[in-house]
Amino acid sequence: MLLSPPERTTTMDSTLHPHQHALASDGWTILPTQLPAELIDTLIGQLPAALARRDAIRQRNGLTDNTDGTIHHFLTDHACNLAVLKALEPYDGLISEYFGGKYILNSYGGLINRQGAKAYVHNVHRDVRFFSAARRFMLNILVMLDDFTLENGATHLLSGSHLQAEKPADEHFYQHSARALGRRGSLLLFDSRLWHATGDNQTAGLRRAMTITLTSPFFKQQLDYPRALGDQHPALQDPYLRQITGYNARVPSTLEEFYVPLEQRFYQRGQDE
Repeated sequence: MLLSPPERTTTMDSTLHPHQHALASDGWTILPTQLPAELIDTLIGQLPAALARRDAIRQRNGLTDNTDGTIHHFLTDHACNLAVLKALEPYDGLISEYFGGKYILNSYGGLINRQGAKAYVHNVHRDVRFFSAARRFMLNILVMLDDFTLENGATHLLSGSHLQAEKPADEHFYQHSARALGRRGSLLLFDSRLWHATGDNQTAGLRRAMTITLTSPFFKQQLDYPRALGDQHPALQDPYLRQITGYNARVPSTLEEFYVPLEQRFYQRGQDE
């Protein structure tokens, strides 16, 4: 195991209250330096091969436009990715408070932002495709694998824009956006309704990150992570990993899977409370 996270907090620690308020008012907050150096180095070492694998698939399928440096669905590539999810457990209280209940993984990817790179993430966008003022449906978590600076493309975030349905004009966005500056290992959390954009890397170095989205359990995952991991995966033995990867919010595909005792149901009770 690459990571020994702090003990789980079953209720939100008082030190996390400012982050709760920042998510509500600004739509984003940064948890400084949460991941250990060993885990970060392992993640960085896995990214080039992961990107090459996806670039090869995109090339075969004619999907190379606007994808430079993007690494989708990286979770099953290496065991270190489950250590990243496990590192979120101490913030379960904060995340559960954000959703008003349980949550699961919607997507787990990575990004290598290099000088001159152009991908859809550089456009002003938000990651939930509809607007609702009544409920929070999705949360973005960006893991900084390098220091995020103004020069290497720290994320642009338009504070408070999670409360507006309309997309801001680009000129207004870049004039008023904040920048997510932080040391490697820090976690950027932001409301997925927030308008944001990856910054341009003006340096010769790389600015790398893991990109995670969490949703309410009734949302469809972008990839069927339980099926991809398999029914015998070690994550099943860890209650937090079992929940966050989506094993407690699956959909049965046969009558035999549907008619099972309560404790064996694919979609467990309490997911939407």
